[in-house]
Amino acid sequence: MENAISETRACWIWYPGDWEVWLHEQVSLRREMREVMFPPFWRLDSHYSSVLFKYEYYLAEETTVRITAEGQYAVYLDGKDNHRSNKHEITLPKGKHTITISVYNVKNVPALYIEGEIIYSDHNWEVSCYDSRWKPVGSWPSQFHSPHTLPSEYKLETELQVAKNIEKTEKGWLVDFGKETFGYLQLKELSGQGELVVYYGESMEEAKDTEHSVLIDRVTIDEEKGVTYTFKKSRALRYVQLIPANETIQFQIVHLLYEYLPVTYRSQFKSSDQRLNDIWSTSMDTFHLNTREFFFDGIKRDRWVWSGDAYQSFLMNYYSFFDADVVKRTLIALRGKDPINTHINTILDYSLYWFISIYDYYQYTGDKAFVNSQYENMVSLMEFCLSRRNSEGLMEGIEEDWVFIDWADLDNRGEISTIQILLCRSLEAMSLVSALVDDTKRSKTYQHEAEKLKKKIMEIFWDEEKGAILHQRLDGELSNKITKYPNMFALMFGYLNDQQIAKVKEKVLLNSSVQKIKTPYMRFFELAALCEIDAHPFVLEEVHDYWGGMLDLGATSFWEEYNPAESGSEHLQMYDMPYGKSLCHAWGASPIYLIGKYFLGVRPVTPGFQDFVIEPKLGGLEWFEGEVPIGEGNASIYMDNKKIRVKANHGKGILKYKKNEQTLEKAIPTDGSWVEIDL
Repeated sequence: MENAISETRACWIWYPGDWEVWLHEQVSLRREMREVMFPPFWRLDSHYSSVLFKYEYYLAEETTVRITAEGQYAVYLDGKDNHRSNKHEITLPKGKHTITISVYNVKNVPALYIEGEIIYSDHNWEVSCYDSRWKPVGSWPSQFHSPHTLPSEYKLETELQVAKNIEKTEKGWLVDFGKETFGYLQLKELSGQGELVVYYGESMEEAKDTEHSVLIDRVTIDEEKGVTYTFKKSRALRYVQLIPANETIQFQIVHLLYEYLPVTYRSQFKSSDQRLNDIWSTSMDTFHLNTREFFFDGIKRDRWVWSGDAYQSFLMNYYSFFDADVVKRTLIALRGKDPINTHINTILDYSLYWFISIYDYYQYTGDKAFVNSQYENMVSLMEFCLSRRNSEGLMEGIEEDWVFIDWADLDNRGEISTIQILLCRSLEAMSLVSALVDDTKRSKTYQHEAEKLKKKIMEIFWDEEKGAILHQRLDGELSNKITKYPNMFALMFGYLNDQQIAKVKEKVLLNSSVQKIKTPYMRFFELAALCEIDAHPFVLEEVHDYWGGMLDLGATSFWEEYNPAESGSEHLQMYDMPYGKSLCHAWGASPIYLIGKYFLGVRPVTPGFQDFVIEPKLGGLEWFEGEVPIGEGNASIYMDNKKIRVKANHGKGILKYKKNEQTLEKAIPTDGSWVEIDL
């Protein structure tokens, strides 16, 4: 065991995954509907209340360490557990020994911090939940590296925002912060006696509607002199209506303590198309608002962690912030703990997205250690998924399963082709990860299952005449219904040959008679699939109309759903609620991924961008320039009708481009200098 040499490297340690699971539980219970709690409708796992830490060392001389714990603790050496200590500072004897520390905390995660010149808490420690198994500890060294920064006191950053406009109304005041935001409302020079009621709204209509606005706060004021009052709960809003019980209640200034996760904006984009530039910047704002302790679905209504939403957020993150920590926290929180008795978020397809997300994480980051730490969780979840196949080896929604696919008019009973395709991709991901962790036997088994399933999918659901994968088989009867979902996934995953791709493009993806997709959620995949077959001009026009349509209606962040046929307050309605629609939804930020991967054209070839390809395409633009993270470095791209300029400062890259109808390649310099191609 390698000894430490500097106490500044010490960090808080805990049972792996427990802090993320604990934090997920805290965050998930913050959702409210008109002052009433609204917990998730799936099982919330909790941390182990009692754990055991262990460290083996060899010392030439004795040394002193200082111990800080979240919870009650006991220290003992070499298994002599009848000789325990709970002193803050102890001296460890020289020689070869094993230090063991038990920590108990039922409210928060049992965590440990050891300071010493030679021995300190870090990733070299092991931990057990008293199941006779030792695991590498969990930690977040960049965040929790001081004995005074307790894991249980983790909070996001805040920053002061000033209201853009305050309007006196008949009942009180209407405040506009100018754009969608999130945080703690703050009133300066607040005075008076009585109750003050606050109605929050993503729209002005919602803030004004005292009967139906989703988020409300009440506070009782009893102040003769003006004070600064900060509300206790963070809220999503653009508008706020404040209604006092009487005229004695007054204030001078309205602020917001904007709450956010500090991230680095590692991507940039600018083009000849100002509308597209506005869409990109609004997508970045939308995405950052939903990038928090975890990747949220939306900041107003749910504030929950959904696997399908997160799958897209992971991909958008790789082309914007490239924050690996929030990806790992989200994946751990989603998976939770064994035993498994239902799908992630109770949704069948959402379990499958989780597998694919793990492998994507490895491709973009090269972080083998994290993938290895999740392997047991992957195996047990896959065993659960495979146990819920029917006699034909296909997955169906059974018992309490929710087969989601999309918010659309779909019959998802029986064998749904989209589900089988996602299962096939999940099996492929399992095979690749199994090989990565040297589990050769399972790798071969998963690959065999994937190949068998892929063959069965095409045999059952592919219709040569219709040129499409059909939607469903129910009670042995194949439906004639064509939807875009299975066809676009099959195309993106490489399950179609050239002839099938051509048919799917013409008869499904570009066929106006096929059921349209309403949500940004599935438009993400639809437009990505079209980019895979070089339909960039069509995609650009769709982005213009769809996301630009929201901007035309005054959106400052992108929505959960957008239907151009709706008007007025119809745009705010969803789930049988007048303001049920999320107006700041993570999956609304899809253009980040589309622009980064398919227009700027950056993608990894080997894990962590050790090898990568840049294949920029104008798609109808006159010019663009941008920057995209590539692992530890960044790639910069400029393109117009006459030239391409590219540079990168990490990995080994290839520039692919077309000239005179030929696809050519050029090595990108490894010294960070520009390479320029004359088109």
